[in-house]
Amino acid sequence: MRHNDRAASAPWIRTRLRTAPGAATALAVLVLVTAFLAAAFPRAVDAYETKGLRHDILTADAGRSTLEVARPQPGLELPQAQRDAEARSPELARIGSGLLKALPAPLRADTSSVAYGVRTSKPAVANEPWLARPEAVPPQLSYVAQSGLKEHATLASGAWPTTPREVTSDSRAVQGAVTEETAAELKVKVGATITLLTAAQEPITVTITGIVAPRDPQGSYWSADPLLRTPSLVLDPTSPFPVHYWTGTVLLAEDSGPALLSTAAEPVLFWRIPPDPAGLTGPDRARLTSGIASLESGPGLLKVREIAGGTAVFATGLGHIVEANARMRDAISPVIAVAALGIGSVAAVVLLMTGALLAGRRKAELALMRSRGGSLRGIGGRLLAETAVTVLPASALGLLLATLAVGEGRFWPGALAAAGVGLLVCVALPLRTTLQHIRPTLHGAREDMVSARPSRRRTVAELTLLVLAVGAVTALRRRGTSAGGGTDLLVSGAPVLVALIAALVLVRLYPLPLRLATRPVARLRGAIGFLSLARAGRSSAGGALPLLALLLALATAAFGGSVIAGIGDARDDAALASVGADARISGASERATLPDELVRTVRDLDGVRGAAPVRIEYSVNMPEAVAGDGGANGDGAGSDGAGTSMGSVSVSADDAKVAALVGIDPASYAELARATGLPAFPAARLKATGSSAPLPKGAKAGPGRVLPAIASPAVAARLGKEPRAIETLSGDFEVQVVGTVSRVASVSPTDFLVVNSAALEQKAPTTLLLTGAPDPGKLRAAVEGSGKEYAVQLRSEERARYVNTPMQAGAERIYLAAVAAGAGYALLAVLLSLLQTAPERKTLLARLRTMGLTTGQGRKLLAFEATPQALLAAGGGLFTGWATIALLSPGIDLVPLALAGVAGSDTSPVLLRTDLWSLALPAAGVVALAAAVAGVQAWWASRRGSITELRAGDSR
Repeated sequence: MRHNDRAASAPWIRTRLRTAPGAATALAVLVLVTAFLAAAFPRAVDAYETKGLRHDILTADAGRSTLEVARPQPGLELPQAQRDAEARSPELARIGSGLLKALPAPLRADTSSVAYGVRTSKPAVANEPWLARPEAVPPQLSYVAQSGLKEHATLASGAWPTTPREVTSDSRAVQGAVTEETAAELKVKVGATITLLTAAQEPITVTITGIVAPRDPQGSYWSADPLLRTPSLVLDPTSPFPVHYWTGTVLLAEDSGPALLSTAAEPVLFWRIPPDPAGLTGPDRARLTSGIASLESGPGLLKVREIAGGTAVFATGLGHIVEANARMRDAISPVIAVAALGIGSVAAVVLLMTGALLAGRRKAELALMRSRGGSLRGIGGRLLAETAVTVLPASALGLLLATLAVGEGRFWPGALAAAGVGLLVCVALPLRTTLQHIRPTLHGAREDMVSARPSRRRTVAELTLLVLAVGAVTALRRRGTSAGGGTDLLVSGAPVLVALIAALVLVRLYPLPLRLATRPVARLRGAIGFLSLARAGRSSAGGALPLLALLLALATAAFGGSVIAGIGDARDDAALASVGADARISGASERATLPDELVRTVRDLDGVRGAAPVRIEYSVNMPEAVAGDGGANGDGAGSDGAGTSMGSVSVSADDAKVAALVGIDPASYAELARATGLPAFPAARLKATGSSAPLPKGAKAGPGRVLPAIASPAVAARLGKEPRAIETLSGDFEVQVVGTVSRVASVSPTDFLVVNSAALEQKAPTTLLLTGAPDPGKLRAAVEGSGKEYAVQLRSEERARYVNTPMQAGAERIYLAAVAAGAGYALLAVLLSLLQTAPERKTLLARLRTMGLTTGQGRKLLAFEATPQALLAAGGGLFTGWATIALLSPGIDLVPLALAGVAGSDTSPVLLRTDLWSLALPAAGVVALAAAVAGVQAWWASRRGSITELRAGDSR
């Protein structure tokens, strides 16, 4: 019998799949998409963390990322032959090979750029008269005998430095070369000789035999010590006056190291090992940090000293690079976890809804099997086998597609996620179906009704979930979202908690207003309104599960959209703060002024809508603070005490000891502020009248001249209400603060003082701010045509700097995918909730058509019935999204996603703000889709005859 039962299982599965291929295919597609998303997420996180780590190491300065092992010259107590042998290439290469093998995993070396040799650690003065002396100070040169010169450079002129005979400590003549940049700056030519003194003051003649050009100037071979490639002007620390001298490096022949041992320039033996990040992955970060720490002061350092000598030291900045990358990952991970947990919860609820829909469609069939003696175990086993045949291959295919789509990433996290999706569907569908048939029944109750009094068990379960969710949200609100490090599940689950609360409350409350609205509608002539409201108030389609799915999807989409919008806004604000307008023209130095002809030429260019000339003078000393004086009268100014406040940030009169003086034309600057979206500027308060009237050209300001000024809050608190005297390069005068603003377009410092430039003794602008969209090429050509060097900055180019490190770009892509997936699952939840009641809706329309209901009235009936539930979901989604953002925004800083890694960017906190479009568009889409589906249902039902729907003996 058991053999026969097993044999009968296969025909049952084939029969079921052939009977309902559409349902099986739809379930397989849903599982495929969900498994793909579940498997792709951890792989995508691994991929962007891996690319981010490699990017940070590759783009870091070679002097920071390179691993360097160095030790002093061999001891003087050793025989000279042994000392010379230790400074030659064979011995140095042997030690270098041992160091490469000793590197702990996962650290690997870029063997093509490994360099070793002997160098002087103390520069030596070169007194040759033909060397460049910009301020009559002779240059100081370093000397290095480094391996691989011919492989990393090309010969520009002359010949390669060689060692015609073996070089020892007693050698007094060696050959060397310099780079093209060193030769150009220090005026070195082929054939020149430079004298290097030994410790006994004996001369070593260094003959320059060639000038070389680096093959890869930015590579680690040349950039680990930039002086190898490029000389530098440095300030003489021993001189009482600010004088500069040149410092550079002479490249000796590879085996000339022993000659440096006799000098007093403190020669050292070194091995430079650049890391190769190609094999590193994001999960390797912890092992990489541990390995570097071991090399710096641990077992790794002991091994290095066994190979290179007991006095060897290890130095690198690679650990700091990895730590900075880890800090960015830790800042991004909580934000990503919110999207992951939200979308994962939505997907799980939608899968459960799909199982409920399939179970509802087969309720009568399974009830008949149960009434004829079918066991729960047998029915459940058949359903499990039937589901597994469809679901498991779909999960495997989703995993395969995720692996192909996201090439880099660990396999097992994605495999576990895809397996979890398949397991959820395989278990949930048979379990949900069999639990409905614990007791055999032939016919169930009406499917268009819900119980007026839910069971006590359901009430207790809902109250328990509600209390737990409210308690978690309360704890989260009190504790804050930034407590602790890493990913916090309580923080990440905020959308789920808020959506759960809203779903449990709304599903109980929403029938009440509908029933109240039914009474006045019942008195109207038509029956459509009454029927739609009555059915909406008692329909099972408005259960907690569909509502929870919609609220979760809408909340996650709103959160993700707000994150993406916040990133864009933060980058726009940072670009505006850096440039000050759409374009900026300024002198090469702070005191350089712009000629009037240049201002007129630029103002007339196509695309320029407005031009505001500005005179900026930085580091103007402010007078001492007046104790007990208030801020200036006007918008934003304080009125009591010696300080003022701007928003929630308190400023003190002890701040702003130095500020920037900004001279503007009030009218053009106010127009600029309006065009760039800055706060309104009170230009009328800077009107130059009376004692502040414009000075004639060349005239000096007299005593008692008072200029009205707009100040930052801190400067206003320091100056007070009364006129205060200041001394500037633009003239000496008194200022009286007449208003405050928190930000101006022309300067990045937070402390500033804005006056009317017409009232200054020196009026020439130092900066020109432009609005509009001028052609970059024509703008730069117009500036270059002035004959002087001026800097041109474009807001669009500055904005492009923030896009993007691999980690930032990967996180943004995940959030875009989260928004799209949230919207898709929300629409799918609407479809599933409507499809669940589709059969009885069609039956209802068929019955009403026999009573005279027209096609148009049928469409109205279904549309009006679906509208309250759609509005409920949309309104609940708006509330859930807003509450989630309000709950998480205090602890979420978007700087790591928006601005991190860009030098000079504004790194002040960028808090998450609600984006109205991200809230409204998904909610409106839910309402529109519900209405569209209801209309399509009514149209499709009207094409089928009533006889098809109303069959004799049908229990519906």
